[in-house]
Amino acid sequence: MTDQATKHAKLTIEGVSDPIELPIYSGSVGPDVIDVGKLTSQGYFTYDPGFVSTASCDSEITYIDGDNGVLLHRGYPIEQLAEKSDYLELCYLLLNGELPNSEESAEFVDTIKHHTMVNEQLRSFFKGFSPNAHPMAILCGVVGALSAFYHDSTDIDNAEHRKITAHRLIAKMPTLAAMSYKHAQGQPFIYPRNDLGYAENFLHMMFATPCEDYQVSPTIAKAMDRIFLLHADHEQNASTSTVRLAGSTGANPFASIAAGIAALWGPSHGGANEAVLNMLDEIGSVDNIPEYIKKAKDKNDPFRIMGFGHRVYKNYDPRAKVMQQTCHEVLEELGVEDNPVLAMARELERIALEDEYFVEKRLYPNVDFYSGIILKAIGIPVEMFTVIFATGRTPGWIAHWNEMISGPYKIGRPRQLYKGYTTRDYPN
Repeated sequence: MTDQATKHAKLTIEGVSDPIELPIYSGSVGPDVIDVGKLTSQGYFTYDPGFVSTASCDSEITYIDGDNGVLLHRGYPIEQLAEKSDYLELCYLLLNGELPNSEESAEFVDTIKHHTMVNEQLRSFFKGFSPNAHPMAILCGVVGALSAFYHDSTDIDNAEHRKITAHRLIAKMPTLAAMSYKHAQGQPFIYPRNDLGYAENFLHMMFATPCEDYQVSPTIAKAMDRIFLLHADHEQNASTSTVRLAGSTGANPFASIAAGIAALWGPSHGGANEAVLNMLDEIGSVDNIPEYIKKAKDKNDPFRIMGFGHRVYKNYDPRAKVMQQTCHEVLEELGVEDNPVLAMARELERIALEDEYFVEKRLYPNVDFYSGIILKAIGIPVEMFTVIFATGRTPGWIAHWNEMISGPYKIGRPRQLYKGYTTRDYPN
């Protein structure tokens, strides 16, 4: 956002003689914004449920143009990053603002690899969770607990501390995610291996056991890397805004990220790909799809097709285009074309891309639709889907938290339109 207002808006209020002049600022791209901060001193503030028309910050990290299906990370289109880059390079880009050269890339990858282990005492935390605890409940707890182990990097005013914390969180999230899965399976934890790539290491920790190694398919590892990459950041969504809001209090980064994980757990946010699989379970078989398509088109029927359309993207989700290709690569690699759940998903995909109702309303398959299918095909249980989302989103959360902490910022304090009782006396 430019430091100087490019123009001004005038707000005329009935019964007030003089209009209120509000500055308008322009970003490097996207719509202009009206600064309403002056309204408070005039006795007013704005009403914007869900903050759908409110910019709470300025940022240089990610830009979304939902109408045209554009997603840029530091200016780079997501399609180009998915094709030419990988997850750890995108992590570096989000954190540092520029792509790394070969030397910087090698150093960053080496740093992440050597931070993947967690303090051995943290393993005992898992004993306190029920074996049937949801992995997101576990992840939220253990990430918050990291602040009890890494006191040497919680000074938020120290740039080096922030850098170390960023590296630790990106490195340890796959380890904690896999541990959450192993706990639910009643299996021993598998230590990370520094000779494996990021996504490959995660899959190994998920599926290997002490009595049998797990050979990771390059196709599957590439697909998991893309899932992480495509979920790395998505501008000021609910969980990222939660991280910023928690961080604005001065909370340590581990607590702030744990708050983001809690927000992501909601079915309207990170649980969307889990909802896709639950929907497919409800449909039951390909033969039942016409009936459920009819229900989806009925405004009076509560049933909705999950994984189609997006709150932000009014056009095709650019991440879905990449994930669609990856999805078909994985299904071909695994030879699971006859799986009934995946057969339903592919039939729904075909209908959504051809049916006039879906095309007219732009209800295209989104990234959650395809990622859910991929994870199901790989053998990852539904309850782990949001954990994997959280693992991928970690660098975005950290980048936004660090961007805020690095400059002047205010503690978040939304206002409200009060509709309760006015002053009343306590009864005698």
